Amino acid sequence: MRQSFDETTDPSFGAKHLPLVRAKMAGQGLDGLLVPHEDEHQNEYLPEANDRLAWLTGFTGSAGAGAVLTDRAAVFADGRYSVQVRAQVDPTHFEILSLENDGLAAWLETAPKGATIGYDPRLHSPDALTSLRRAAKKAGATLKPVESNPIDEAWGAGRPAQPTAPVTPHEDRYSGEASASKRARIGAAIADKGADAAVLTAPSSIAWLFNIRGGDVIRTPLPLAQAIVRADGAARLFLDPRKVTNELPGWLGDAVTLEAPEALPDALDGLKGQSVLIDPGQSPAWYFDRLEAAGATVVRGMDPCALPRAVKNPVEIEGSRQAHIRDGAALSRFLHWVDTVAQETLPDEREIALTLERFREETGALQDLSFDTIAGAGPNGALPHYKPVSRTIRRIENGSLLLVDGGGQYLDGTTDVTRTMAVGEPTADQRRMFTLVLKGHIAMATVRFPAGVTGHQLDALARVPLWMQGFDYDHGTGHGVGSYLGVHEGPQRISKAPNSQPLLTGMILSNEPGYYREGHWGIRIETLQVVTPPEQIPGGERPMHGFEQLTLAPLDRKLIDVALLTADERAYVDAYHADVWNKVGPRLDGEAKAWLERACAPLDR
Repeated sequence: MRQSFDETTDPSFGAKHLPLVRAKMAGQGLDGLLVPHEDEHQNEYLPEANDRLAWLTGFTGSAGAGAVLTDRAAVFADGRYSVQVRAQVDPTHFEILSLENDGLAAWLETAPKGATIGYDPRLHSPDALTSLRRAAKKAGATLKPVESNPIDEAWGAGRPAQPTAPVTPHEDRYSGEASASKRARIGAAIADKGADAAVLTAPSSIAWLFNIRGGDVIRTPLPLAQAIVRADGAARLFLDPRKVTNELPGWLGDAVTLEAPEALPDALDGLKGQSVLIDPGQSPAWYFDRLEAAGATVVRGMDPCALPRAVKNPVEIEGSRQAHIRDGAALSRFLHWVDTVAQETLPDEREIALTLERFREETGALQDLSFDTIAGAGPNGALPHYKPVSRTIRRIENGSLLLVDGGGQYLDGTTDVTRTMAVGEPTADQRRMFTLVLKGHIAMATVRFPAGVTGHQLDALARVPLWMQGFDYDHGTGHGVGSYLGVHEGPQRISKAPNSQPLLTGMILSNEPGYYREGHWGIRIETLQVVTPPEQIPGGERPMHGFEQLTLAPLDRKLIDVALLTADERAYVDAYHADVWNKVGPRLDGEAKAWLERACAPLDR
């Protein structure tokens, strides 16, 4: 299994790299430089060659930003990475600030009056630039696009090569729909927008549309590429020739032309006089600038593949079910290990993460993890997206909690699951808080809702049991998940933040309420679930959607205070555990199987 870039972090990066970048900035007449985490494809997870923020600062989280002025610099991270960023970044060279609440834009408002601050238009979307331009204007500074990124110039010969992992077909038995059919659908959607063509820059959309997968991005099977899709379904796919396997041209068919990435600028220029659909929230500003300069009419709209990709077809849903049964067996072996061996040996977080990965690898079907495993012991579990890094690794301790969040990439589905486990005998307080989180989790798992309802409208259901006792959590309740694609996928989500996308049949989302007591421990319960078709409820008037649970892994019974559950909630837990036993039990043997049978027995009344 490949290791992530953050295994080789170096807090001295700032001292070594900042002077080099500032020298290149000066050579371009710049007083500052914006450094987003995102790359040319707006990826969440990056190949090493594109992780400019990590090279500059040492910070390797999946969300962040940086900014450099001639006399000061800053790095921004959200609450998921508050521990990690301090472990990886030298505070004597970078001010460490929050990414949340317009962090970078707010900082930009303090830029020196008259400063010229560079940005790479290949790394920022037009939507992202809007607030940054507003902030610079407020400061009396100017944002200037650069032709050559000062970080790339400073990185020089030491920069890793761009990835060239082979691009392979993703067979119809996994995708459920041929690429030609998808391209016909997307072509019709492009025409409906009044466009002649669409430019696709998101690797996940390209992977989905052409039924291909790659290995350019760790934790996500993506090929880095771009495409121009016409309203008739014909397409030009811009892909490094070194990635093209012998079988790929035949797989793509005659209506798809394979071209080198170097041909893309001229191809965009060739769209002169045509209407071109492109997503201002996902595609870099460079494409908009190029199309407008070429004389094309830019039609701003959502990536036409985003919603079809999010709505899984029956083959993809069944594939996800099978992936979760397979993953559930690995998880159950891991949970058995935690409840037995680990209770005696008290391993550290890295060993815990590697053990879970080993159980997944033993399925024989694991292609990669779906993200770096989160294993938080005691106080580290109170950091929602903590990852074990050398300065902060802890051993589990009796009387505390262990939170583990991980997932796998399988050809038939992507998994993501969190379980919280007691180490030793839990306290009454720990059981109470776990059960309040469980009550919210059950509310989200069992809700019925009419067509048109968004995740934003459902979010409070998972929080009410906590709210009623004066508690809350500071992250979303659910994110979309791809089909052997990204573990984080839009446009759907369940969150306090407003979101206008209704939940549709076939969308897969996480259900992950939590509670975090800073300095002590954290609790999160996460399963994936798929939106079911609307059905008439007996005696009701309108058809209602619901959720089918996909994740199959037992809850820690020691942490459930049964007295706090209603009869319906107890029935849900028993039914869920019965489902886990019926589907996962046959895949286990020996002590692990006996343990799972006990773990899935009905709750004591």
